[in-house]
Amino acid sequence: MTLCARSVSICVMPHRGFRPLDLRAGGGHVKRGQRPSEWGGPETRTKGRVMSDFDTLSLEDLLAACAPGGSTSLLSETPLRPAGGPGAVIAPAKVIEGRGEPTYAYERRMELDEAGQPRPVWTVVVDSKQSVSNRDEDAIISARRDQGTPEGEALRKVPTIEVRYGEAVESDLSLPHRAFDGHIRAATRDGAPVTQTEAYRALRDATKLDARALLDAAPTALVLGAWDSTRKSHQGRYQSCMTGETIGVLADQDQEGGAPRTNRRAAGRVDPVAASVKPSAKDVEALVKAQAGELSAKLQDKVLAEAKKKGETGSSMSTLGLGHIPPVLGELGGVACRSIMRRRLLSFSALRQLRFGGTTEQDVACRALLAAYALLGMALSDRELHLRANCHLVESDEPTVTLDLRYGKSRALAPITDEVAVQVFEAALAHAKSVAGVEWNGQTIQLVGDPAILGAASTDDVEV
Repeated sequence: MTLCARSVSICVMPHRGFRPLDLRAGGGHVKRGQRPSEWGGPETRTKGRVMSDFDTLSLEDLLAACAPGGSTSLLSETPLRPAGGPGAVIAPAKVIEGRGEPTYAYERRMELDEAGQPRPVWTVVVDSKQSVSNRDEDAIISARRDQGTPEGEALRKVPTIEVRYGEAVESDLSLPHRAFDGHIRAATRDGAPVTQTEAYRALRDATKLDARALLDAAPTALVLGAWDSTRKSHQGRYQSCMTGETIGVLADQDQEGGAPRTNRRAAGRVDPVAASVKPSAKDVEALVKAQAGELSAKLQDKVLAEAKKKGETGSSMSTLGLGHIPPVLGELGGVACRSIMRRRLLSFSALRQLRFGGTTEQDVACRALLAAYALLGMALSDRELHLRANCHLVESDEPTVTLDLRYGKSRALAPITDEVAVQVFEAALAHAKSVAGVEWNGQTIQLVGDPAILGAASTDDVEV
């Protein structure tokens, strides 16, 4: 991946069906812009059928996919476009490059040209895999809070681990390392360090050959991934079974020097009270003292140091939000894309690496439950197309859902809505309970966070 922070002006073109290379049996490449329903091969749907005509995902599909030798993956693709129309730009996810300069993540990927031949193109990461996982978790958390909804009722059954800091509560759904997060490891349960309790030791001692303890207490780690990276030995590593990303193909592919350039935009501020506020050092000290309880220590030191340097001539109070700031070209601007695609991938191959200490039938039931949980999180996350400021997108077509059937074959499915996902989840949970004795009744491991961590917390956020 090459990152660059230069400037360019580019325009948006309509969606043209960007797709990576596809090497499927019975016909080689797909044409650019084709849907899976139009791809060649024995499992192809008739061209022209609407998505609502396709089969709806069922528990039987997941059970077959999770069995030995089953499907490799399920792929959901949704073409997107700027909500502002063809001339609008979007703000991709920011990343830090080199010496701390913000930029966007540009990547070289492959698409098929009009003749069906592969060619490299410049793309930008609109939403990264890690960000998508976080959005799934946020959607699950939000649904669990909702009362009177089928998805809320379903997801409140999922076991979790909670850490309480006074009135604030975090869980393995919100903490970055999920079941093995530092806040969990540093917490206590009934006055004892959690790492010394039998319940938490069982989670850390779980393996891919028997992950039943995690399934029963913290299943999100098995779906979205977790790594017990600080443990001295026998570290648990679980890859993400559900992944996703949103990628845009840049409208301007004629890049001088071979690397994309980033737009810049002007940003300023108008103060209706006073265009310029420059108090003396003594007055600055009084201003800072009056707001000390609301200002970070880092900001206070910065303002006071500048005031001391300027003395009686007065220093600018723009840092405290006072006075005009003239527009300056420097902020990261938007990016124009000729096509944008959101992809979500559920890996059954990854799920089949997990066993749960039972028979093959029981293992398959447990994997299918995790798959259903993952798809419900995906459906809830994807129904709210909100990424960040200045990145307003709309769907330009229905999602294309493809279930891999191995050896070049595939099957098109109807879009997985939240209604469908809830039904499959409830069916998978009932089946796992009947076959494998899985009990998801909303059980929670409740912990108390270490007050030393909260006491050492800084109000200075990392700027990205």
